[in-house]
Amino acid sequence: MEDALEPEKKRTRGLGTTTKIATSRPRAPVLTTVPPTQGQTAAPKVPKKTGPRCSTAVATVLKNQKPGPAVPAQKPGTAAAPPMVGGKKPGKRPAWDLKGQLCDLNAELKCCRERTQMLAQENQQLRDQLREAQQQATALGAERRVLEEELVRVRTQAEQGQQELGNLSARVLELEERLGTQEGLVQELQKEQLGLQEERRGLAARLEEQERRLQGSEAALLGSQAEVASLQQKTAAQEALLAERDERLHGLEMERRRLHNQLQELKGNIRVFCRVRPVLPGESTPPPGFLLFPPGPGGPSDPPTRLSLSRSDERRGTLSGAPAPTTRHDFSFDRVFPPGSGQDEVFEEISMLVQSALDGYPVCIFAYGQTGSGKTFTMEGGPGGDTQMEGLIPRALRHLFSVAQELSGQGWTYSFVASYVEIYNETVRDLLATGTRKGQAGECEIRRAGPGSEELTVTNARYVPVSCEKEVEALLHLAHQNRAVARTAQNERSSRSHSVFQLQISGEHTGRGLQCGAPLSLVDLAGSERLDPGLALGPGERERLRETQAINSSLSTLGLVIMALSNKESHVPYRNSKLTYLLQNSLGGSAKMLMFVNISPLEENVSESLNSLRFASKVNQCVIGTAQANRK
Repeated sequence: MEDALEPEKKRTRGLGTTTKIATSRPRAPVLTTVPPTQGQTAAPKVPKKTGPRCSTAVATVLKNQKPGPAVPAQKPGTAAAPPMVGGKKPGKRPAWDLKGQLCDLNAELKCCRERTQMLAQENQQLRDQLREAQQQATALGAERRVLEEELVRVRTQAEQGQQELGNLSARVLELEERLGTQEGLVQELQKEQLGLQEERRGLAARLEEQERRLQGSEAALLGSQAEVASLQQKTAAQEALLAERDERLHGLEMERRRLHNQLQELKGNIRVFCRVRPVLPGESTPPPGFLLFPPGPGGPSDPPTRLSLSRSDERRGTLSGAPAPTTRHDFSFDRVFPPGSGQDEVFEEISMLVQSALDGYPVCIFAYGQTGSGKTFTMEGGPGGDTQMEGLIPRALRHLFSVAQELSGQGWTYSFVASYVEIYNETVRDLLATGTRKGQAGECEIRRAGPGSEELTVTNARYVPVSCEKEVEALLHLAHQNRAVARTAQNERSSRSHSVFQLQISGEHTGRGLQCGAPLSLVDLAGSERLDPGLALGPGERERLRETQAINSSLSTLGLVIMALSNKESHVPYRNSKLTYLLQNSLGGSAKMLMFVNISPLEENVSESLNSLRFASKVNQCVIGTAQANRK
């Protein structure tokens, strides 16, 4: 019995093993779907729409396919529960009841197969529904794309229409504006037309009036032509009278020049004026009676022409023990200017002599005297630009410019060329040199202007045309900066050279073919003091000594030349000095000379003052022949 049952047990174990293998496979959870009831209908057809609405429709279809309630799967390896009898759960089969367990497993397998078949059907239905939904979604997408393209086209058309509408609106506004402008222009033209019509009527009236006046003017013209013929006859008579008067005026001008020259000759072709400078601040006042100015021949009303200077002889007083006697020295000149005389008074006396240069007579004016006696002040004036302090040079040129302007009304034209040089240690320097030409004294030499010419010129010197006072002031300022000065015992800034300002005057009367020309020379001589008082102390003593010797030599030559001219000597030593050689055309018989002897009012300078006055007296006694004008 036991042997018969043994195979049965083996088969049972094998079946149990197979069942375990079959049930141990992993399975997806099975869901059961309840078939749709009568109240449930098929998914509604989604309307054809574009955009996101199509996606919403597909989602709605899928949502409507609601699965049925899921039946939980039984755990593998467990037998199906036997049917409940009388509402009670059947009890657990015993382990030895293999047949019952097999039956339970078969029943459970059958249930699983039924459920699998039902789930497969349900899955197939869902796939069909999904396929239909995808087809609907594809159709809806295609329709959406078509609708989107249609929408883009419609929007583009709408934008084009809107743009065209805006353009048309702007065009309408522009046309309306142009219409308004044209209407305004039409109104203005209408107004202008009305004005022109009114103006035409006025012009027509004026034309009629002018025609009437023209007829009257033609009648008056006939009378005027007769009057013009009469006036032309009178004009011709007046032109003849004017020419006669011009001829007479020219004769009077020539007579004036002749009489003016004769007057200057009566005064002397060599004249000497004496000028005493005032006492400067800080200087000791001279004792009473040191300088006296006796009245002129006509009484106190006449300008003074004499000067009296007192000097005590200290040597005689020392020998006798008594007070030193006073010696009085009297001098007589053409004119004496006391310390109170102004620059205008001095120039007024020489203005007629300066004008002789315009008439063609060489004129030369010297300023002679010791250092510090006022020579430069007399010739150039004082600093500061005060017109009352101007010297002879600026005043003479202003006078010449003024007279030349007056004579231009009589047909005369004048030109003026200025030069300014100094003679320092017998070397000629150009005081108007500028830039790199300053200090090139060795290149300036006195030469004839040309072969056979009597006119002298200074080589490498500037000759500047002048026509107004400003140009003259600029030249004087430049020359003052370039002039050689040095410190001496007599004056802090002492002129150590002769300065020669020359103005070449050229006049022409084109209507009569007359020409005249003459130089005006204004000379500021160097200090005339003797060697001892004027020597400078210090390392430059020899240089100052050489300067003084050159100055005194040239001044002595000037005196010798004047004496030789007065004595009508055959040889005049012009070449003994650069000063006299340069001025020889202004010192001869056709020239007019004037010397200013400047003296100091101080008693300490009495010795130098006497030397200056004695030299001037010798010059005053000289007589030069009749001057002749340089005319062509």
